[in-house]
Amino acid sequence: MSDKFKEIYRKSIESPENFWKEASDDIFWFKKPTKILNKSNPPFYKWFEDGVTNTCYNALDIHIDRGQGKKTALIYDSPITGKKSKLTYEELRSKVSIFAGALKDQGVNKGDRIIIYMPMIPEAVVAMLACARIGAIHSVVFGGFASNELASRIDDSRAKVLVTASCGFEPGRTVEYKPLVDEAIKLANHKIDKMILFQRSGHEVKLNAPKEVSWEEVVSKANEVDCVEMNSNEFAYILYTSGTTGTPKGIVRDIGGHIVALKWTMKNIYNIDAGDIWWSASDIGWIVGHSYIVYAPLFKGCTTVLFEGKPVGTPDAGAFWKIISDYKVKSLFTAPTAFRAIKKEDPEGKFFSKYDLSKFESLFLAGERADPDTIKWAENLLNVPVIDHWWQTETSWAISSNCTGIEMMETKYGSACKAVPGYDVKVIKSDQTLAKPNEMGDIVVKLPLPPGTFPTLWNADKRYKENYMSNYDGYYQTYDAGHIDEDGYIWIMSRTDDIINVAGHRLSTGAIEEVLSEHQSVAECAVLGIADKLKGQLPIGLIVLKAGVEKDNETISKECIQMVRDKIGPVAAFKVAIVIKRLPKTRSGKILRGTIRKIADDVEYKMPPTIDDPAILSEIKEDLIKNNILKGG
Repeated sequence: MSDKFKEIYRKSIESPENFWKEASDDIFWFKKPTKILNKSNPPFYKWFEDGVTNTCYNALDIHIDRGQGKKTALIYDSPITGKKSKLTYEELRSKVSIFAGALKDQGVNKGDRIIIYMPMIPEAVVAMLACARIGAIHSVVFGGFASNELASRIDDSRAKVLVTASCGFEPGRTVEYKPLVDEAIKLANHKIDKMILFQRSGHEVKLNAPKEVSWEEVVSKANEVDCVEMNSNEFAYILYTSGTTGTPKGIVRDIGGHIVALKWTMKNIYNIDAGDIWWSASDIGWIVGHSYIVYAPLFKGCTTVLFEGKPVGTPDAGAFWKIISDYKVKSLFTAPTAFRAIKKEDPEGKFFSKYDLSKFESLFLAGERADPDTIKWAENLLNVPVIDHWWQTETSWAISSNCTGIEMMETKYGSACKAVPGYDVKVIKSDQTLAKPNEMGDIVVKLPLPPGTFPTLWNADKRYKENYMSNYDGYYQTYDAGHIDEDGYIWIMSRTDDIINVAGHRLSTGAIEEVLSEHQSVAECAVLGIADKLKGQLPIGLIVLKAGVEKDNETISKECIQMVRDKIGPVAAFKVAIVIKRLPKTRSGKILRGTIRKIADDVEYKMPPTIDDPAILSEIKEDLIKNNILKGG
């Protein structure tokens, strides 16, 4: 690391107020803040508390004011429907301000909550920005989420209006939204005032007036409205994550810090300038979609790609290369699981050679740990830097990364690079002492957190304090475990729950997964600790093979077990590696390790609301019975 990154990072930690004051000068304020950080009531810190601004103004109007209105703001591409479109900043603002007017016509005022339950279509982005324009608080729920989960979010947010569409599309199937929404409204104790539904062509549904109205009808009667002035510490949105108690946790984002931090990240972390083409292959229902499909790229004034498709199956494993080639994408941000899916289907990268990726400069991965084998495979194929970086729904932007806009750093495979400016990251051991370099422990961030992170939970200050800020005094607990090496590189090895204790030895499932991923036949894997009377826990590996592997499963299992013994040692007591067809995942691509562990331990579990395909859990159970991990019956 040269002095440039080191100096910027030092300033952000030693003089955070000066650092973020400077960054705040880069955004539009109706009234510039004079109070940069209020530390009077920890852990409830306030950034830019007397500033007045508007999220939508910073995403759209500011660029039009500067003469950039004819530039493309949004590219929409749906390989499932065959539809494509482009919207300039002026065109997008017109749609947003009219829909904002439509919301006003339905009685929506500043501070009201709006549930957005939509597929990956431009209208979803329009609805989010329209809420921001009039100061309403949106809560985007992943389209296709189960009715009871949608109902719990309606109840917790006490939403006034629900914005939805007639359906969403998955490869090979249509997800009808209206029956799911109807059931959620029936289940919810809180009753919404109005449902606005966007009719997708060929999939129109019947609406029950006057509570249900079509998108087309409300916009035809609406007038454009201007941005309202918002205090910096008012909330932009609520994004719910599943809570362990069954009550969803409403992560909230304050307006001023959100704009300042996200705009800063586009250049400093991702090296993206105004006018560049940026693609985040995620969903607007997740934090990556909020931050890096919608808000950050528009704050920066670049072009963002909205993709209604999958890495494989829409139509093939070349889908990503086609989008990058067609639109001359500079950088892609996606989840490691997407690349593992591509690697599984097309291990030789045959589809890649069909496309021109000469404008492509970098690939960023986040969402779960990127195994070194997948990173190396992507590097060899793409011939560009492949960067694993680490962040969370709670933070809304990266805690650690290779900050390519400041200075490109060396890659250490398996590490999520160094702490990003603004984050003072430490590792604390179970005895509450700070870990030495390379010592395993809980990864924490010294308070205050930087702007753009979560200042509290929706109507749950006590839960915020107890869940995140109480276990280690003066620190935010990330619930990730790992170590920091002698060069300051952060190694995220697992969630705290996934640290396993084998005969008194604390082992990281991530370290074992790293070894298994190196086997030439393995596309992806998961390691979990199952209960054992003698040793406390024993690790088992579940492995999914690449397409076209001819070697028999038993041989592959034996080779994987030997690799773990050779690289980690007998202390891991790793004796079981089971070849399976597929791993259960959330819709955002995270492997459901905790659920698999409960199945293996034969304890009761709840069907995860975010699971991509519930049938996989029955397959896993059969595999565990077949391999004598679980008794049949």
